[in-house]
Amino acid sequence: MSREFCDHLIDQLSPWEIVTAKSMFGGFGVYRAGQIFAIIIEDTLYFKVDDTNRPDYEAAGSEPFTYEVKDGKKHSLGYWLVPSDIMDDPEELSKWAEKAYQVGLRAATKKPKKKSTVKHRNIDG
Repeated sequence: MSREFCDHLIDQLSPWEIVTAKSMFGGFGVYRAGQIFAIIIEDTLYFKVDDTNRPDYEAAGSEPFTYEVKDGKKHSLGYWLVPSDIMDDPEELSKWAEKAYQVGLRAATKKPKKKSTVKHRNIDG
């Protein structure tokens, strides 16, 4: 995994917003204001996608990030490959990043709140 590629991406997005990256699962998660909106796996950038921006990726001939699970089936995480022509244009990259960020925000609001794992005991005196 190349930290140089990750740093280059952060530089490209710096006019758009402050972006950070954290190591995860052999790659990097890319964040804006604490919200993940992209992943970098093997020096390849994938943006978060839902029904609102998926047509852009399909029209560009992009594909989703997939990985193989133990039974041989492919699994997708909802991230799609950012087309190379978008990667070469910082202004377009920022537009696509904004859409991916909005997808991340929507996904975060849809997640059910985690139940408390604190167990309460009734203690009688």
